Amino acid sequence: MAIKNIIDQIIIQFRNNILNGDIPFGAILPTEEELAKKFNISRPTIAKVYNSLQNEGLVKKKIGFGTTVVFNKDKKKYIFGLLLPGSGESEIFSEISDHILELSKQKDITCLWEGTIANNAEMRQDLIMKNIQHYIDNKVDLVIFSPLERTSRSNFLNEKICKMLDEESIPLILIDRDIFPFPKRSKYDIIGIDNFRAGYLMTDHLIKSGCENIYFFYRKDSAFSVNLRLLGCRTACFDSGINFNPDNAICGEPSDIQLVKKIKIFNKKTGVLCANDSTAAMLMTTINRIGFKISKDLLIAGFDDMKYAKNLQIPLTTYRQPLCEIAMCCFNVGLNKLLNPQMAACTYNFEGKIIIRESSKFT
Repeated sequence: MAIKNIIDQIIIQFRNNILNGDIPFGAILPTEEELAKKFNISRPTIAKVYNSLQNEGLVKKKIGFGTTVVFNKDKKKYIFGLLLPGSGESEIFSEISDHILELSKQKDITCLWEGTIANNAEMRQDLIMKNIQHYIDNKVDLVIFSPLERTSRSNFLNEKICKMLDEESIPLILIDRDIFPFPKRSKYDIIGIDNFRAGYLMTDHLIKSGCENIYFFYRKDSAFSVNLRLLGCRTACFDSGINFNPDNAICGEPSDIQLVKKIKIFNKKTGVLCANDSTAAMLMTTINRIGFKISKDLLIAGFDDMKYAKNLQIPLTTYRQPLCEIAMCCFNVGLNKLLNPQMAACTYNFEGKIIIRESSKFT
């Protein structure tokens, strides 16, 4: 019989035994020398057999250890549920979901992604409750969740969602923020930037740019991550000897002219740090309407580096989040959580980057 036919027959025999589970996952196959002797053929010929099986992803050869079966007939195919209601307001969550979906394809994991990208916050809260029930009905193995914000019921709904998943014993990973305000801490893994540090660094940048009068502007019912950014802002002011009292934290709509007029603008000495880029962009328009000029009279900065930030009339200084790294961490922590259910919950903080543009430079 020709050597090629012998190789093909041996490959078929091993392939079938592995795929059928007759040779189980983790089994160590005979050495090439042993198999060559058994079939009365040369060792290089057997090496071709194992190389072919390795190329099919059925075995793995390791020098000094041998050839091990890596195909697992009984391996469970996991289902992840993505619950990112913030996609309706910030593109960062859409980018994170795109990265996670790409990773899931590489690892042969199913991802359920309903989107919940409604622009209206009240509409998002209705969609998110339907989606979480859909995920539970489809028996997802894990949920990756960025807590709901910008509605009066968001905190209640976030806790309700977590309780629903707990009752079904479905592990949960939180993106960007906790469901509780600092210093309280939930029992779930939290993955995102260090929002306190980000708030501190952005404020310090404004101070070093010449600002001696700092404001922090945010919208009502913002996520708890905004609280940490505000805390970082206040701390940076304290460390620099700059007064930051309750009036320096302004909560409301950046389109509200009367509210914006409460900002006491001292020429070339005032800086406003906004909770995010969308707030900053709208605030810049309102400030122009009341007669002040960004970069000439005051400075402004935001967070997230939205795509439009660099294209505003005055390009916006912002804090860019490492979205790919955050997504990869969510994915890997999720897999580890499923393989090791007793793994303790951790906080994973990533370092972002200040993107300096004209809005934080006096002219």
